[in-house]
Parts: sequence; structure tokens; C-alpha cells
Amino acid sequence: MEIAEESEKPLKNSKKVKKFSREFKEFISRGNVVDLAVGVIIGAAFGKIVSSLVNDIIMPLIGVIMGGLNFQELAINIGSAHVTYGVFIQNIIDFLIIAASIFIFIKVINQFNRKASTETGDKAVIKKEDEQIAILKEIRDELKKDK
Repeated sequence: MEIAEESEKPLKNSKKVKKFSREFKEFISRGNVVDLAVGVIIGAAFGKIVSSLVNDIIMPLIGVIMGGLNFQELAINIGSAHVTYGVFIQNIIDFLIIAASIFIFIKVINQFNRKASTETGDKAVIKKEDEQIAILKEIRDELKKDK
């Protein structure tokens, strides 16, 4: 009995491997991987732009407003550790700008999709109403015939 079970395991595993490889091939061929790669590349480039904006424009202006403060130099020493909390503050501002940009971008896309779906939805409603009117007219005509 144990011999039969052991011989079935490689068959089950090979079926799983074939299924996995088939699903992976379908995933790649759908274009999701390409879309994801493009998104990562654009996101990385966008992140560099936002980091430059924060580091080279926004933070120096905030530093001037706060009396010549340089955020990159803000740090404290705890024992032998050098904690640069000013850089952390800059990274928080980077994150907030990127998050706000993504939020606005998604909001614009959703509005565009809503308008497109509303237009197609209106056409579907009109078509359905026309079909219902046609059916009601047929019923009316049949009722007239019976009289």
C-alpha cells in the first residue's frame, strides 16, 4: 500500500507543477507583468523627481522660513548611534507628496471611468426600456385580437 502511495506522489506533484507553469504562462501572456514593470519604472522615476523636489526646493524653503534650519543636519547622538531625524522628516514629506499625487491620479481615472460607464449604462437602460415597450405593445395587440 505504501508503495502505491509513493508512486502517486510524483504524479500529483508533476500535475501541480504543470498547472502552476500553465497559470504562470497565462499570467505573463496577459500583459500584467509588462504593465507592472512599466508601473514600477515610472514609479521609481516619479519618486526621484519628488525626492528632488522635497530635498532641493521644499525643505530649503522651509529651512529658510524656520530661520536657516537645515533638515539634513538635524540629528541626535544616543550612545554611539547617530539618529538623523531630519532625513526622516524629509522622507515623510516625500511620502505625503507621492501619496497625494497617486490619490489625485486615481481620483481622475475613476471620474473618467464613471463617465464612460454612465454613458454606456444610459444606452443600456434606453435599450431595455425600448424592449419593454415593444413587448408591451405586442401584448396589447394580442389582447385587441382576442376581443
